[in-house]
Amino acid sequence: MRMLSRIIATAAVCMLTGILGGTGARAQTAAPVKARNIVLVHGAWADGSSWSEVIARLQAAGMHVTAVQNPLTSLAEAVAETRRALALQDGPTVLVGHSWSGTLVSEAGIDPNVTALVYIAARAPDAGEDFVALSGKFPTMPARAGVQDHDGYTKLSEDAFLKYFANGVEHRKAEVLYAEQQPTAAALFGERTTVAAWHSKPTFYAVSKNDQTISPDLERFLATRMKATTVELDAGHLSLVSNSKQVADLILAAAGQKK
Repeated sequence: MRMLSRIIATAAVCMLTGILGGTGARAQTAAPVKARNIVLVHGAWADGSSWSEVIARLQAAGMHVTAVQNPLTSLAEAVAETRRALALQDGPTVLVGHSWSGTLVSEAGIDPNVTALVYIAARAPDAGEDFVALSGKFPTMPARAGVQDHDGYTKLSEDAFLKYFANGVEHRKAEVLYAEQQPTAAALFGERTTVAAWHSKPTFYAVSKNDQTISPDLERFLATRMKATTVELDAGHLSLVSNSKQVADLILAAAGQKK
């Protein structure tokens, strides 16, 4: 009987240890909370219209969608704009960022209404991390050569935008997106986050296998580091345009609407 009691006690301790010690891992693997609200944030050299085709698919699935008009002026101002959008949601919300705006997902994603995070070919910095230094450990992609600086704000040259930033996008659509690109503060790329919401929220990542703007190997590293549910798309950097169905499906999965 004494031996049986010790076995039961040992099992109880192991179970408690598992419950307490496994919290971080479970945050990444637990089924996501069902959400009807989706907040989308565009990245550098773009505007909210870059989400148009994804928005249409999400709305057709019955979702309430908001596209943030990211000012691309400073991290603080971009986070403030994202938080204003999150404050208008009426319940569980999935926060989605493309490219540079993965930075916003990491920072603003701690909002209590945010139930899951989605990164689309995006940065995913840890708190206080020097992301420029991290990126330097991976190949420099050809789009970077087309960055043009005008009084502290950057744009991509037409050649770099069409050939590398929008590779895989139908040419006429790419030309429209080039005309719509927003100037992006050069200082933005070196700014650091204060938190990393992906440590505590279910996280999803779409790697663009043909990305010519962010190294696909860097994207894979970030997704693995976050223990994200990951899909690999045969797409360039603008998978939200060229592969809108797959991107929308990943967002719906993060919202608990699709397996």
